[in-house]
Amino acid sequence: MGKNEGEENGFDPENHNQEEEEDKKKHLKEEELSVERIFENQEVPSWRKQLTVRAFVVSFVLSILFSFIVMKFNLTTGIIPSLNVSAGLLGFFFVNTWTKLLQKSGLLRQPFTRQENTVIQTCVVASSGISFSGGYGNYLFAMSERIAKQSTDTLDIKKLSLGWMIGFLFAVSFLGLFSVVPLRKIMIIDFKLTYPSGTATAHLINSFQTPQGAKLAKKQVRELGKFFTISFLWGFFQWFYTAGENCGFANFPSLGLKAYDSKFYFDFSTTYVGVGMICPHIINISLLVGGILSWGLMWPLIGDRKGDWYAADLSSDSFSGLQGYKVFIAIALILGDGLYNFLKVLSQTIVGLSHQLRYKDASSGLPVADHFSLVSSRLSYDDKRRTQLFLKDQIPTLFAVGGYVAIAAIAMAILPHIFHQLKWYHILVIYIFAPTLAFCNAYGCGLTDWSLGSTYGKLSIFIIGAWAGASHGGVLAGLAACGVMMNIVSTASDLMQDFKTGYLTLASPRSMFVSQIIGTAMGCVISPCVFWLFYKAFDDLGQPGSQYPTPYAVVYRNMALLGVKGFSSLPKNCLLLCYVFFGGAIMINLIRDLVGKKWARFIPVPMAMAIPFYLGSYFAIDMCVGSLILFVWGKINKAKADALAPAVASGLICGDGIWTLPASIFALAGVKPPICMKFLSRGNNAKVDKFLGS
Repeated sequence: MGKNEGEENGFDPENHNQEEEEDKKKHLKEEELSVERIFENQEVPSWRKQLTVRAFVVSFVLSILFSFIVMKFNLTTGIIPSLNVSAGLLGFFFVNTWTKLLQKSGLLRQPFTRQENTVIQTCVVASSGISFSGGYGNYLFAMSERIAKQSTDTLDIKKLSLGWMIGFLFAVSFLGLFSVVPLRKIMIIDFKLTYPSGTATAHLINSFQTPQGAKLAKKQVRELGKFFTISFLWGFFQWFYTAGENCGFANFPSLGLKAYDSKFYFDFSTTYVGVGMICPHIINISLLVGGILSWGLMWPLIGDRKGDWYAADLSSDSFSGLQGYKVFIAIALILGDGLYNFLKVLSQTIVGLSHQLRYKDASSGLPVADHFSLVSSRLSYDDKRRTQLFLKDQIPTLFAVGGYVAIAAIAMAILPHIFHQLKWYHILVIYIFAPTLAFCNAYGCGLTDWSLGSTYGKLSIFIIGAWAGASHGGVLAGLAACGVMMNIVSTASDLMQDFKTGYLTLASPRSMFVSQIIGTAMGCVISPCVFWLFYKAFDDLGQPGSQYPTPYAVVYRNMALLGVKGFSSLPKNCLLLCYVFFGGAIMINLIRDLVGKKWARFIPVPMAMAIPFYLGSYFAIDMCVGSLILFVWGKINKAKADALAPAVASGLICGDGIWTLPASIFALAGVKPPICMKFLSRGNNAKVDKFLGS
């Protein structure tokens, strides 16, 4: 490092003119590529002015919309696509329309800026994110009696109540925000972590405020609105003609595979067609491969087997039957994939961190949030401006540490009253290790864009569950501990993603932090209410084969059972199959990394393969249709597909997602659809004709 510094500080007269010419060329090129020079004459509002009333009104409305969408994903397949683009687009549309109307009437006092757009996006994503980290599709719903009846243990249950769910979220959802605040300068400026999702969102928001970008944004919003309307009306059509037991497009003829319990069909879901357009194609293919392997091959083999090597009662929904193989093999795949990626990201984190510290000037010490370092003259204009404003509005380290300790103390007092099985010392241990794990998750997410929040949550299930023991409610203790840990590490990485977005859009760290807190508070109220609406509206919520089967709730509960009871609850020889699939998941991931990106895009992802083992493959077919649409569109007009596909996909998802609100209200009111339409295979149709003829 010293040698490099000496060479930079030396002066060679012979090369001076050449270097000057190169500097001029570099400067001209920089000006062409510079984002901040476009906004050079635009005043950056203070952090208080970035937090407008209109921003939070729009955020509240969008938070309700996105909470319904995320909740529907939670309760159906558990696959949550990135909705940042949709949040940014709709935030831009609403506030831009608002300000234009005020401008025409002469009442506009503050123009709409990219910083305000960033605040809206941050608030909406923070709020709707609680719909996932709140555990309604996994650890929290796994505590209920509905899910317990599907396992071998029905004693450790927690009666669901709107009051304690809101209290639990307020106790655990804010801690992660304070755990990594002192490290924001290290992550964003010193280590220059990429945070791909945060960076992509920032580029989108920056583009909205340019003339060309605003024009494209209007086109995107137009397409989003068009397909939102189509999707909403299609949802109404499906309800009007096909809702009800044994009715609907779910009975559309299968693909012809001899699938146990017939799980191969295209159910015309615009939600998952849209998700398929957003998700990488390999995820969609992985889901289909998992469905073919399980429902197309394994379950028919087990169902047709006459010997006693498998289960005693294949018709049973208990874990003595086929249900046990479905759930525990899925768990084996999830744990194998999770362990591999945990070790992979952790190793990358350690290597990257050691590299950063090794090549950092030892005399300067480890940077902290309150340390103002001189901006190097070698930085580009964009980096200089962004760094200067990012360091301008500081969040004191003492405030962050004090907030963490205070919230931890409150949580330690409240949580044991909500969950008697979870003791204060369990929570204390979690909170001692949580900041380190939150840093690892935030750092690894910055490198790979992969948050391991659910993996840390599963780890807590086994550790705290085994510590509490089966006789002292270890199942509930483990699931509650999962919620505590998952919320901390997930919100930590989400906040750092938002700091990256704010850094690139010149939004103040203070406005980002306040927006995140307000969004989290909104989510702690909105998401439980949305879940409660689903819970009361659909009596079969969480049941296999229902409209909302919540597959991960059963998976998480049985992870907790494994943690406290061992393998005694597994059906016959299921453990051997679990070992095979656990090792297979690790091997597939290893092969994916060894062959490189060129060939890895053809190798399925084990985590995605696991979901159809329990749920079936109907949604995978929908998602593959989405991939096919995107592929064909790209062949016809790639530029248009790249620009408008995210908006079209968002419209399909949002329209069908918001339809669940009136559908839930109809269900609560007892309103039944007037028509039942059912699709039958040729053989079944002949039987009906014969029956009617007789």
